[in-house]
Amino acid sequence: MRSAKPEDVAVASVSPPPFEPITVRIPDACRMIGIGRSKLYELIDEGRVEVIKLGTVTLIPVASLKALIDSLR
Repeated sequence: MRSAKPEDVAVASVSPPPFEPITVRIPDACRMIGIGRSKLYELIDEGRVEVIKLGTVTLIPVASLKALIDSLR
């Protein structure tokens, strides 16, 4: 059995940096800001939350959710 070299140990302990998604789906958006699906659709209809349609998938930009919360403070 081969013993680990110090450089092998260092490489093994490095993990990729976490990433923040730029868009989320409807259920995730609801969980992120603590509201129900109907209320989110109301906010979308009012133009207060941006929507991106990609085929049949509806995506909500995280920046739009943050802007909504900031506007309510």
